[in-house]
Amino acid sequence: MKIAFYGSSLLSSYWNGAATYYRGILHALAKRGHQITFYEPDAFDRQSHRDIEPPNWARSVVYPATADGLRMALQGAREADLVVKASGVGVFDDELIEGVLRHAAPDALTAFWDVDAAATLDEIREVPDHPIRRALHRLDLVFTYGGGAPVVDAYEALGAKRCVPIYNALDPATHRPVPPDSRFAANLGFLANRLPDREARVEEFFLKPAAALPGKRFLLGGNGWHDKAVPANVQAIGHVGTASHNAFNCTPRAVLNVARDSMAHIGFSPATRVFEAAGAAACLITDAWEGIEQFLQPGEEVLVARDGQDVAEHLAVLTPERAQAIGQAALRRVLAEHTYDLRAAEVDAVLHQLAPVMAEAAR
Repeated sequence: MKIAFYGSSLLSSYWNGAATYYRGILHALAKRGHQITFYEPDAFDRQSHRDIEPPNWARSVVYPATADGLRMALQGAREADLVVKASGVGVFDDELIEGVLRHAAPDALTAFWDVDAAATLDEIREVPDHPIRRALHRLDLVFTYGGGAPVVDAYEALGAKRCVPIYNALDPATHRPVPPDSRFAANLGFLANRLPDREARVEEFFLKPAAALPGKRFLLGGNGWHDKAVPANVQAIGHVGTASHNAFNCTPRAVLNVARDSMAHIGFSPATRVFEAAGAAACLITDAWEGIEQFLQPGEEVLVARDGQDVAEHLAVLTPERAQAIGQAALRRVLAEHTYDLRAAEVDAVLHQLAPVMAEAAR
């Protein structure tokens, strides 16, 4: 299939946590023979913070973040067999969902791909005329990168014809074990951008244990933390490009995952960081959320914390040997069950089911 994908950014992870997911799933789809064109706006200073140059497995189109730029980008939808509008593009989101439906060919499949389903559902539930909600019955399907049955049921109750979770996963060629890097030496590392619906949980699961363990070193990576008050044993290092993620994951004794409020509430929403860390054979500590055992086994492949006290207790007794054993077990699990190649096969199965139906409808 020719796929036109309208998202936030394929080339830059700067204020764009979905970059790893886009790269993983779309690269895997390209390996299965699909022709990908990714359309992203030149916005939020992302193009000056590129992590990668346009890859050989996708055509990259960076369009001006203007009305004229949007009109130009939407012309590409006419040539595609599948037209996808992702959530959270950041500019012209409302116009994009309408434009995708208006410009797609009559026999093309159209999809909304939600990379923050819990937050999107919170936004649109009480707004009957929300552009996404209005579009659901006209779209052929909704993909999400998490949420499980609660998200599927919610989307279909709002009018989606079909909703399919395609979870985050691992690209073993990108995220893998590497030698430690002294820049990232710490007892616990945490990498995430500062966002309002995550901050209270970061205070509980990261800053609280740091304050309780003044003799241990804590490393905080990501945008937006420069003016956050932190304990003296916490070092905020700012944006960490994707090229350094493996070293960031491999060097500390353990790394932390903290879900955003909405994702923690709904469950079944492992962040990209979970699989990045597991792919690097890191010892991961994650906040507790429903469904974690579907991805990693608590106590064996991941350490689970109900609160900051649990994080502190894990760190107090975590030996290098146990950390290594947990990381290696996590790596084996994700290589066997949670790669983007496997996720792409799930996408393909859905597309192959729908393509004949669309062709017949067009005729």
